[in-house]
Amino acid sequence: MLIHQAPCFDHIPTLQELAGAETGGSYAATWIRQIDRLATRCAELAVMDFTFLYDPVCDLLSIGFNITDHRLDPSYYDLLASEARVASFILVAQDQVPQDHWFALGRQLTTSNGSMALLSWSGSMFEYLMPLLVMPTYQHTLLDETYRAVVARQIEYGRQRGVPWGVSESCYNVADALGVYQYGAFGVPGLGLKRGLADDLVVAPYASVLALMIAPREACENLEKLAAAGYQGIYGLYEAIDFTPARLPRGTTCAALRCFMAHHQGMSLLALTHLLLNRPMQRRFLLEPQFKASELLLHERVPKVSAPMHPHAAEVSAARRTPVKAASTMRVFSSAHTAIPEVHLMSNGRYHVMATNAGGGYSRWKDLSVTRWREDATRDGFGSFCYLRDAETGVLWSSAYQPTRQLSEHYEAIFVPGRAEYRLLDEDIDAHTEIAVSPEDDVEVRRVTLTNLASRARTIELTSYAEVVLAPLNADLAHPAFSNLFVQTEILRDSQAILCTRRPRAPGEKTPWMFHLMTAQGSLASDTSYETDRAKFIGRCRSVEDPVAFDHAGPLSDTDGSVLDPIVSIRCGVVIQPDTSANWHIISGMAETRAEALVLIDKYRDPSFAVRAFEMAWSHSQLVLLQLQMTESEAQVYEQLASSMIHANALHRARADILTRNRLGQSGLWTFGISGDLPILLLRIADGHRIDLVRQALQAHAYWHEKGLDVDLVILNEDFSGYRQVLQDRIMGLIASGTEAHRVDQPGGIFPRRSEQLSEEDRVLLQTVARAIITDSAETLAEQVERWAPVTRKMARFAPVRPLLPVVAAEPPFRERVFFNGLGGFTPDGREYVISLAPGETTPAPWANVIANAKIGTVVSESGGAYTWVDNAHEFRLTPWHNDPLCDPSGEAFYIRDEETGQFWSPSPLPARGNGTYVCRHGFGYSVFEYTQMGISSEQWVYVALDVPVKLVVVKLRNHSGRTRRMSVTGYWEWVLGQWRHSNLMHVVTEVDPTTRALFARNVFNREFADKTVFVNVSESSRTLTGSRKEFLGRNGTPANPAAMRHAQLSGQTGAGFDPCAAMQVPFDLMDGEEREVVFVLGAGDNMDHAQELVRRFGGPASARMALENVWEFWKRTLGVVYVETPDPALNLLVNGWLEYQALACRYWGRSGYYQSGGAYGFRDQLQDTAALLHAAPWAAREHLLRCAGRQFSEGDVQHWWHPPTGRGVRTHCSDDYLWLAYATCRYVKTTGDSGVLDERVPFLDGRPVNAGEESYYDLPQRAGKDGTLYEHCVRAVKHGFRFGAHGLPLIGSGDWNDGMNLVGEKGRGESVWLAFFLFHVLQRFADLARTRGDVEFADECTRQAELLQQNIERHGWDGDWYRRAYFDDGSPLGSATNEECQIDSIAQSWAVLSGAADPARARLAMAGVDQRLVRRDSKLIQLFDPPFDTSELEPGYIKGYTPGVRENGGQYTHGAIWTVMAFAELGETERAWELLSLISPIRHATGMADVDCYKVEPYVVAADVYGMAPHTGRGGWTWYTGSAGWMYRLIVETLLGVQLEADQLRLSPRLPLAWESLKIHYRHRDTFYHITITRIAADSDHSDQILLDGKEVAGKAVPLVSDGQEHTIEMKVH
Repeated sequence: MLIHQAPCFDHIPTLQELAGAETGGSYAATWIRQIDRLATRCAELAVMDFTFLYDPVCDLLSIGFNITDHRLDPSYYDLLASEARVASFILVAQDQVPQDHWFALGRQLTTSNGSMALLSWSGSMFEYLMPLLVMPTYQHTLLDETYRAVVARQIEYGRQRGVPWGVSESCYNVADALGVYQYGAFGVPGLGLKRGLADDLVVAPYASVLALMIAPREACENLEKLAAAGYQGIYGLYEAIDFTPARLPRGTTCAALRCFMAHHQGMSLLALTHLLLNRPMQRRFLLEPQFKASELLLHERVPKVSAPMHPHAAEVSAARRTPVKAASTMRVFSSAHTAIPEVHLMSNGRYHVMATNAGGGYSRWKDLSVTRWREDATRDGFGSFCYLRDAETGVLWSSAYQPTRQLSEHYEAIFVPGRAEYRLLDEDIDAHTEIAVSPEDDVEVRRVTLTNLASRARTIELTSYAEVVLAPLNADLAHPAFSNLFVQTEILRDSQAILCTRRPRAPGEKTPWMFHLMTAQGSLASDTSYETDRAKFIGRCRSVEDPVAFDHAGPLSDTDGSVLDPIVSIRCGVVIQPDTSANWHIISGMAETRAEALVLIDKYRDPSFAVRAFEMAWSHSQLVLLQLQMTESEAQVYEQLASSMIHANALHRARADILTRNRLGQSGLWTFGISGDLPILLLRIADGHRIDLVRQALQAHAYWHEKGLDVDLVILNEDFSGYRQVLQDRIMGLIASGTEAHRVDQPGGIFPRRSEQLSEEDRVLLQTVARAIITDSAETLAEQVERWAPVTRKMARFAPVRPLLPVVAAEPPFRERVFFNGLGGFTPDGREYVISLAPGETTPAPWANVIANAKIGTVVSESGGAYTWVDNAHEFRLTPWHNDPLCDPSGEAFYIRDEETGQFWSPSPLPARGNGTYVCRHGFGYSVFEYTQMGISSEQWVYVALDVPVKLVVVKLRNHSGRTRRMSVTGYWEWVLGQWRHSNLMHVVTEVDPTTRALFARNVFNREFADKTVFVNVSESSRTLTGSRKEFLGRNGTPANPAAMRHAQLSGQTGAGFDPCAAMQVPFDLMDGEEREVVFVLGAGDNMDHAQELVRRFGGPASARMALENVWEFWKRTLGVVYVETPDPALNLLVNGWLEYQALACRYWGRSGYYQSGGAYGFRDQLQDTAALLHAAPWAAREHLLRCAGRQFSEGDVQHWWHPPTGRGVRTHCSDDYLWLAYATCRYVKTTGDSGVLDERVPFLDGRPVNAGEESYYDLPQRAGKDGTLYEHCVRAVKHGFRFGAHGLPLIGSGDWNDGMNLVGEKGRGESVWLAFFLFHVLQRFADLARTRGDVEFADECTRQAELLQQNIERHGWDGDWYRRAYFDDGSPLGSATNEECQIDSIAQSWAVLSGAADPARARLAMAGVDQRLVRRDSKLIQLFDPPFDTSELEPGYIKGYTPGVRENGGQYTHGAIWTVMAFAELGETERAWELLSLISPIRHATGMADVDCYKVEPYVVAADVYGMAPHTGRGGWTWYTGSAGWMYRLIVETLLGVQLEADQLRLSPRLPLAWESLKIHYRHRDTFYHITITRIAADSDHSDQILLDGKEVAGKAVPLVSDGQEHTIEMKVH
């Protein structure tokens, strides 16, 4: 075997040498060929024409060429000490530029340690030494001396600063949103012309590697020092180490940038070859003939310079000092009770978090609120929270002051860039909470670290909590209970996470996905548990301060799905050993899709990503500051000012005297292009020398925008001198040069205005609406933000004079109650519903009363919570509507205090509940609360006067303690005076009226009610008061324990700029056995004179008593028109008061309830309600017919709803509204005989029609120039209904009776089968009316259309076993057996019968289908349709967004259920009709505690809906504000009992159940009573349906009525 021996070399061989060897030679030859090919290619690529960059005028190369603008950059490479000299040398050598260019390069010299050196721009090692990697150098030349001097200066600078040396351009410790470090040019002061080189200190290891070419020993030592300090990774030394204090996280001295840059690594390799291989690149460089020929250029000697330059000597001097940590820019608060909530903003540009120093705050994603938050500068109680509980002792506290509000041994809130922190010490547990937003993902991370300082192991449970919104803030503000219905939750146990989404309300709508995740590092004490049902977590009438979820040890309930009131909460317990710590990470985030959310959940289950989020958040914050060119200290000033942008307060607002001068409203801002919907910052500047304030204001505005806080910045140029245009130009120049130039005069943008162009009124308005005003009275923004200190009046503390009394609460006396269910029942006369609440007892939902007249109303719950309005429950609320049926918060409260001990309680269960049993009595027009504690009995009466906008609260105290007591009663109201509190509180001005001593409040900013003067007064002359909510509640206080109860008295503060309220406190002595009445009056006058008149009218107990008696008398008379005595006591209770009271007080007058605060008239709504009031209040029906006619457009359609008093409302394509006008008119005329109403003239409205592709629009229409009689209005309405589709059925438009089916006919072709039945019914009735008017032509037209419609219904409406509901635009049916969902709809079947249009046989078959498919006797409900909409391809409209079984979507919609019962009665199925009436009766839904727990809502009024799917089956929905009350009254009185008024006769056609032998009906006609007795007789009797009037037989079934003031008897016998 031949063995080849490898040749021996005494040096490293070249490839050429290896190619000649026998072994491996072929490989070397291959490599040589590849290198030759690469060299040739490189040579070709190196051929480039640089002349286009050369400027012959100045003999310099431009920095570059702007391709976009097609022009050279105006800057040049003009220094020899620059990396660009490589290009200059080559271009001179290649003769592309003249040799003069080389000598045109600047050669400014400086000295360093006695040596001369060229000055560069930034003094970086890269500028000096990069060319040396390829270009040769020669001793004692200018460049060679520069190299050595520069390296020496770098070494010296590192020693001066106390860090390793080597400064050059590199990455630094700021990263963008993708985590990429930013890059900058850093250098040594004294070597560079650039200013500010001493401000940064970034050491780049590659700079030391470059220095190996000049000072190898020193460089090697420095590199070893860097490695020893840990600044290296698996790929070598890191890119850089940032020692700049301003960019370092708190508590650190440097930050290693753990990354590697390819070109720095490449330069390092070349520098090593330079040292180790004897400069191979330089030798190769000179092999190029052109370069060799120009070599002499590099031999330039050091010139003799008499005065070298020393740029920026101050910087060089400062650099010699030991580096000092920059002044701390963190904000630290040792108390949660700052004057206003101090805020910290965190954001990644999409996901925004605001945290306050008390622990409150919000989370928002894009334009959505992720969690619930309300602006409240006093209480600051909304946010995402963490509860801590000791599993052994049960002690509960929280990781910040909110929500438990526990005083800690130590408390700190710390705000630093990119992170908020809370530190507190409680129960020997040190809790450290950190919050950050990840720049990489749309998530917020909360890291909670608990350290056990005790000497024993502790088991601590951490429970997260946040209320889920996933909707725009305004949608949540408008109707949170409604918004909640669309949210669904899902527990992912394997991932320790919760997933939430919002059901879409329209096809194609993007649904947001939220996730909530918890991880724990430590010894787990129990399995993780979850909760998404707020009711199960908080508990009824509880709060986030003391949730029911912590009453007992154990896990959360793990409830998810459609919970109706969603939260996210995860509980995880950990055992913590002494002197050790445990960590939790709580991550909440948002994603576009479920899949993306799951990816993020999986990612953040790894704690390292949570840790990374904190690191990246800090870097991202630094990047934002860099981009906005601001410092951390400036950012902290802007954060401090942001507190006033987020929480309205008086701190930086205009003076009170300016606020009270304003007479303009929000529309006054529109002149300036400002909407007024966003917070406003006003900068007033007249001094051009303080123009920097404009820069700072612009910077603050840009910073806030980056953090998700949109603010309108108004810059007002107040320079009235001849130079005002100069100042304006400077202002506009600063705007144009900033980052937000494109946002001028845009919402959330910048509004530069000139003061001389404004009126005085306008200037006052701008100052009034501004949440903060900056003036040029100080040089900097910081001076103004920090110098304002709130002036608070010192309040005298309450000083008890007796020891605390034992809290003894007496039990109320026994009351007989009908249908008592364990909590409440009716009084035997049915006029009150009485609720008893023993300690710890609550109703499962608010059991409220709606008390109203035509001008004022209030909703009062069984807990005493209330809200009040005047004229319109939506537009002019006096006190807040919270729409929270779980906690039942209220803006109205009353307190009883023992003035000797300081003990206090409320006369109603909330807000300050006593220890005994409370009794709540809801009656017609009033509510009463009874309670006894500590020998003091109280009654609190709540009612409104009969005919004026006045609400009275009478508190009666009786002393039976055995001694004289010193007591006080306090009333408290939070002002709104508009729609929402947060948007009006800045503009409410309070004052004490000197003539009446009442407390007045006005809000001129609400222009529609600007003249209203709202007042509070009390009957006692001895009183103290306040208009400051902050004073009354206390900062971070609550109504359950207000600060005012710890003060001796109220301060008397009133005026402008407060968090407004009205509070009055009345002290008095109460002798043993004495009773005292204190009357509080709340109301509103049309103006101040009217308010004074009302205050004087209701000044004392006597007038209050008279008002109450008037209320009693009114309701007794109104509800006493029809009084029945039947064998069914539940029916008697409903008919004899509660149904008509609900219809008149709530639906017609109040137009509001606990669950809905619309305030508007719905065109068809109140028309149906007043149709049920024709016996009791025909005047209401008459006035409303004319009111509705006035909301009709000339074209015949109408406003779907409108707000009084202005008439602003919605015009739609809704297809049934206008027909109800004709329906109600026919019924009114037939029932009352008042045909004169038909000739009443009413104007039409003018407005633009709704466009074809438009569903609706909101506007204020104007009165047309023409009017018409009510009859003419009805004719236009009927004619407008003659619009039919392909099947000859009426077009459904944007919905018929069911608004939620708004997409069935969105393209204008969909048809409604139900509407066909209803239209047929209207046509039949109106034809009769038209004939009585002599309008035979139109009567015949109605008859003809009805006949044609009847044919089309039978031809196209029948599905085989029932009638269809509708046809979509494409002609496909809805409500058909062929549908996957909504196969059968009840209202099409019921109106097939009620209209009389259907074939009788088909009608019976259809109703049989209803009974089989929709009547659910086990659940006591009748579904509207079945199956509910959910996952099928059908897109009927927003109804599909409801959870299946909730409200219209497959639950019981009580309107439809009542029509079903009516239809069975009309078919003659009397027994079934009575059975179903009992089935849906609210009283029958809550006969025992089990029923109460299921049904939850009030059993004495009708609920609009009852839920039809688990887990909510049988639960009542929204109560009070529903037209079902009126329809149920008509069902009972007219359909079943058969009492029908026809002008001056009473028609009796009773349909009685077989079990009834007799009944009595007492009917009042004007002032004449008719006592009707209906008796069942044997089936074979000949006297069936015989009627006797006062003993005389009446022919037929109609009894003539007279008004003679006498009492008459009617007897009727039926089979």
